[in-house]
Amino acid sequence: MSSFVSDSKNGVILRVQVQPRASRDEVAGPHGDAVKIRITAAPVAGAANKHLLKFLAKKLRVPRSHMSIASGATSRAKSIAIEGISAEEVRQLLTK
Repeated sequence: MSSFVSDSKNGVILRVQVQPRASRDEVAGPHGDAVKIRITAAPVAGAANKHLLKFLAKKLRVPRSHMSIASGATSRAKSIAIEGISAEEVRQLLTK
């Protein structure tokens, strides 16, 4: 479960597979070369994307302002750019 995150020049790129409308917010585990994340928000008017970033910010202990969707804003497969954290820290925090 280590290929889902890679270092970039300002932090890391995290590849996620999002499952909206789940019963609870959680990191479900590996999903190919991404990590599957279940969120309770519906994919309407960007609500799921906002909820995903809020969930990840809390889980990874970084400010929400240090995160952005690098690609896949309208897809379930997304790449999230995160500043101020290493790939190793992301692996540790998401696999707890």
